[in-house]
Amino acid sequence: MYFPPRPFCPKCACRDVSVFAASGKATLWSYVIHHRPMPGFKPPYSIAVVQLEEGPRMMTNIVECEQTPEALQLDMPLQVTFTPVSDDISLPHFKPAEG
Repeated sequence: MYFPPRPFCPKCACRDVSVFAASGKATLWSYVIHHRPMPGFKPPYSIAVVQLEEGPRMMTNIVECEQTPEALQLDMPLQVTFTPVSDDISLPHFKPAEG
């Protein structure tokens, strides 16, 4: 399993691949806290790699929590939330899992 989706396996180039629905659950694998303003982002904000429950890792942002090392603990459970960017596009971000 890998992310982003593509028509072949990035390890062996096999074209026998498929797309599946993910649960939306993940854990925080790695991150940096960015402090410089960028269009569409108010600092500080995290640039993170999360590991989906199903295995693949993906780059994203952690939202709805403080952007500090104390709040962003590696291996913390996360759940997906979608942030609308336009009428046609929503980005998957992750927030701390409830409970």
